[in-house]
Amino acid sequence: MNKTEFVDAVAERADVQKSDAAKIVDSLVEVIGEQLKQGEQITLVGFGTFLVSKREARKGRNPRTGEEIQIAASNVPRFKPGKALKESIN
Repeated sequence: MNKTEFVDAVAERADVQKSDAAKIVDSLVEVIGEQLKQGEQITLVGFGTFLVSKREARKGRNPRTGEEIQIAASNVPRFKPGKALKESIN
């Protein structure tokens, strides 16, 4: 399912116009991104938790040359599914 199909499904289930559903989906993604950028976590009970993990700096290899390189530390977005979501797909 891509974003357009997702927006269509949300519009149909919420009984709203597709343009309104698109604004809602875009706003949701924007708010989640902003909160993660600030280092916050977002918990949607029954769905899951969006959070940021810190990845330490490490050594890697350039696959083309085999040369060892230093990979910088970074923040990585993560999602931990909630119990209800896990149960709904099994």
